[in-house]
Amino acid sequence: MKRVSAVQFVVLGVIWGSSYPLIKVSGEGLNPGQLVLARLVLGAVVLIGIGAVTGAGLPRFGFVWVHITVTTVLGMVAPFLLLAWGEQHTSAAMAGVLTGATPLLTLALATVQLRSERATARRGAGLTLGFAGIVLAIAPWNGATGTAGGEMACLAVAVIYAGHAVFVRKFLSDRGISPMSSASAQVLVALVIQAALLPFLGWRTPSFTWSVSLSIVLLGVFGTGLAYVLYNRLIADIGATGASAVNYLVPFISLVVSAVFLGERFSWNVPVGGAVIVVSILLGENQLSRLGRRPVVTGPEPEFTSAAVAVGAVQAEPAGEAGRVP
Repeated sequence: MKRVSAVQFVVLGVIWGSSYPLIKVSGEGLNPGQLVLARLVLGAVVLIGIGAVTGAGLPRFGFVWVHITVTTVLGMVAPFLLLAWGEQHTSAAMAGVLTGATPLLTLALATVQLRSERATARRGAGLTLGFAGIVLAIAPWNGATGTAGGEMACLAVAVIYAGHAVFVRKFLSDRGISPMSSASAQVLVALVIQAALLPFLGWRTPSFTWSVSLSIVLLGVFGTGLAYVLYNRLIADIGATGASAVNYLVPFISLVVSAVFLGERFSWNVPVGGAVIVVSILLGENQLSRLGRRPVVTGPEPEFTSAAVAVGAVQAEPAGEAGRVP
């Protein structure tokens, strides 16, 4: 992974790891439908504003918008609603750990759908170990961290995010759409869909305390706006499996933030299960043997993942509407 991609990778992990506690707090003042709509409105304002300053317009009208709509449902509408509902029935820490299974699921789906990202025996072992980590984190023998329904909703988010990463890699990454344009289009489509769904999702009188308001703003600006620009860039630069590996960081950041700011308590199995998930993905991506190695100072920087395949020389932001996607 190149240095700039590594920085983007870590920043994205911090943003998404912090999102779970923010969703938990935001849910104290809004119902799931209202919360999703609020973060999408803020995300759209941020992205349109940045696009206006940088000159990054929306993609040209055509069949690509069908792909953008599918990507939007997989990457925003469905997981946002499931998370907002799921975190009303489980802890933010548990939500972060369960969605940390996204890279494992992406490995499996990419093996079937992407020729450049095939599974190996090592990856199979990683997937098996990861499943054990998920079971350990959920701890079906202990219901202290939430209901089974809430946990399954969060695990479903991991499945959907895996489909999103593979779909973007397969149908959007090679279409010459800049990360800013792609993210802006997805947020706008998500906003239209969510606005249409809101009347069917029930109504609750909003309660805007300072903590709820701040959480919604942070979710919209960073978790919805800037995060998807980074994610689309990473998918184009290092592949679907490599980009989804950002979820290595998410469970632990979620655990730390939840414990520090929300005072959440959890059993030993949650951090241990999260650690097993991380080790399983490092095993699957052949990173365990590289942890102690010094990088070679000559020649190109080593790739982060064997599944990450260069998609040509990825330009930072080409002029006009053409570009590359994270």
